[in-house]
Amino acid sequence: MIESYSFGSMVINGRHYRADLIIYPDGRIQDSWWRASGHRLAADDFRELLDAGPEVIVVGTGSAGLMRPEKGLAGQLAGLGIELIESPTAKAKDIFNELITRKKTGGCFHLTC
Repeated sequence: MIESYSFGSMVINGRHYRADLIIYPDGRIQDSWWRASGHRLAADDFRELLDAGPEVIVVGTGSAGLMRPEKGLAGQLAGLGIELIESPTAKAKDIFNELITRKKTGGCFHLTC
């Protein structure tokens, strides 16, 4: 599904994206996604993704990993039966591509820093 990632750019199914994005388990893409607090990721930043019922959410934290989930987010999601996996975006795209073949997977990707 995710063909490539480089700083500020992601190609998904042949389409180029140049802003942060969310990928839903059904393959829908929300582009130009932004968080309420910049580089801090909170559950409210991707509430619609949570409502889609993923088993796992892969978070691409940016090329240098500067976007960070807020403290306690992984535990909060675990309480909902959702696994949170975070990694710099280059690695997160590979994790996402591997998981979508086995689990109901969503993704939140920061494309820059």
